[in-house]
Amino acid sequence: MNDTSPELEAKYRAMLLERSGEERLKMSCSMHATAKALVRASVLHEAPHSSPAALRQALFLRFYGHEFDPAMREKILCALARYPDHERPSFGRGED
Repeated sequence: MNDTSPELEAKYRAMLLERSGEERLKMSCSMHATAKALVRASVLHEAPHSSPAALRQALFLRFYGHEFDPAMREKILCALARYPDHERPSFGRGED
């Protein structure tokens, strides 16, 4: 659904492009942090006693689960479940 007029959409886009790359990056990081906080709150509302691992899995599924085939999704979920809370899995990106 898009209820924004093409003229207003063009003006909004022009305003965004007037900002520096740094400003746009900061805006996107802020929006991602807000989205993550909202999803986290939703997960904890549904399951208040979720473990940190279960929370990581739920966040992954809501943000990225649809991007992976079932086999890879399951592999990632298993990795998220077994990592200690202070570590983050690299999934083979050479960050080990």
